[in-house]
Amino acid sequence: MTENRCRLVLITPDIADPAERTEMLRNALRGGDVASVIIPQYGLDDTVFQKHAELLVPVVQEAGAAALIVDNSRVAGRVKADGLHVSGNAAALAEEVENHTPKLIVGGGNAMDRHHALEIGEIQPDYIFFGKIDGDIKPEAHSKNVALGEWWSSMIEIPCMVMGGQDPTSAVVVAESGVEFVALGKAVFADPSQAAAIVTRVNAELDEKAPRFAD
Repeated sequence: MTENRCRLVLITPDIADPAERTEMLRNALRGGDVASVIIPQYGLDDTVFQKHAELLVPVVQEAGAAALIVDNSRVAGRVKADGLHVSGNAAALAEEVENHTPKLIVGGGNAMDRHHALEIGEIQPDYIFFGKIDGDIKPEAHSKNVALGEWWSSMIEIPCMVMGGQDPTSAVVVAESGVEFVALGKAVFADPSQAAAIVTRVNAELDEKAPRFAD
């Protein structure tokens, strides 16, 4: 059972060809358990982004994961995504929570410190995110985000997600902090041919090393 340990979240890569992007994601999802997939807009206009999302969202859902659209509630609604990932501040998150829960999963927030995290917690999102979705610039997860995740998960019930690094092994370090979700982007998709194998390996490492949550 993966539900009682930290689970993997994927961030889709910035690929201009929607079919190629979708196939890359489909292959990764064959690798094993993924809780959700975050789909950024990457500067595409709404029409083009919607075409990407129309292909990506069903693939995510068929794999049993939740499809989370970044910062675009209109597209999220049109493509019947499961939720919305808000990359902005507490005010932006509060507006989306008010407008779209409980119909959609709404989480995110750009919590840079404990004070901002507690502001976000008062909004009661479905999850809080520590880091930035393009923050995997080093092999390891950012130590500040891991520390915030450890602090948060030890005292607050709202699930939290921490951005990992470019090295797939960073997922275990994040998981050991006690958080519910670890997000990986480049770690999985840098070499598309290895994406499924990396998802399989990360899940095996989490099975072996991630702490178990109490019921």
